[in-house]
Amino acid sequence: MASLTQLGYPCKLIPLKTLGDIDLVRPIYAMGVQGVFTKELDSALLNHQADLAVHSMKDVPTILPIELVIAAVLKRGSNEDILVHREGFDPAKKENAVIATSSIRRKSQWLSRYPTHTIANVRGNVGTRLKKFEEEGWDGIIFAKAGLERLKLLPQHFTVLDWMLSAPSQGAIAVICRAQDESVYKACREINHEPSEIRVSVERDFLYHLEGGCSVPISALATIESRSPLERSGGEVIHFRGLISSLDGKQEIRAESKILVSDWKKIGREAAAEIRRSEKGKKILDEFRQLNRSGRGAGSEA
Repeated sequence: MASLTQLGYPCKLIPLKTLGDIDLVRPIYAMGVQGVFTKELDSALLNHQADLAVHSMKDVPTILPIELVIAAVLKRGSNEDILVHREGFDPAKKENAVIATSSIRRKSQWLSRYPTHTIANVRGNVGTRLKKFEEEGWDGIIFAKAGLERLKLLPQHFTVLDWMLSAPSQGAIAVICRAQDESVYKACREINHEPSEIRVSVERDFLYHLEGGCSVPISALATIESRSPLERSGGEVIHFRGLISSLDGKQEIRAESKILVSDWKKIGREAAAEIRRSEKGKKILDEFRQLNRSGRGAGSEA
């Protein structure tokens, strides 16, 4: 897919630091604010310091300022999580392993599978986290595969966590602009990748209707699949999988369904409603509402 520059639109980069880049000590969910990686960029748009902002889609809150709009979703990279680890490390064979991540979603799913392991909090950009991994002596550290691939920093020793359900929108890039700036919006639509836009919209709908954000370990993945020629109605379907879990990984509830792509706008909402109706789902969500009221929740996953 062509870039805006390749399409003839001259662009100038304006680097900005966000709260999530500056505060490298507290876990993101403990910062007490939404949009820790987006607020400063939103301000630059609203103040006309910039015409568009580029984000990792999973950092973008499900509710934007009314003056802003998601203008494009680029073709999605890998949604997978990976474990970067020491040579020969097998998590199933080390009872007291130490795994680093700042994500409560990853922490919850890891502890569900390996309850005797310890989770170490780690913050910073990819380079900083890789350096800390080498210095601290942790057994492994979890990353989004797409980030390391884009930066060409994928190390020699890593394992794809094909059992770990990813964050909503993981691996996707969002372009945001002012809603009333029609010329910029129109230009951005030229680089929009519709299948990726549909997939992440389903996942974000699920997140929104669970009233989540990254103060709750919420995972979601929507894929587009071709239907078998033997099935009555042809065409493509959305295959959706969603998960919410407790911080310690001991409680979880999943939702899974398929629907024709033409009906994609309702599948995320319906999956969230299914979880909210269940007793286990209510219990997990209530647990995190209590944490949020006590000031220990809210944020955005790294």
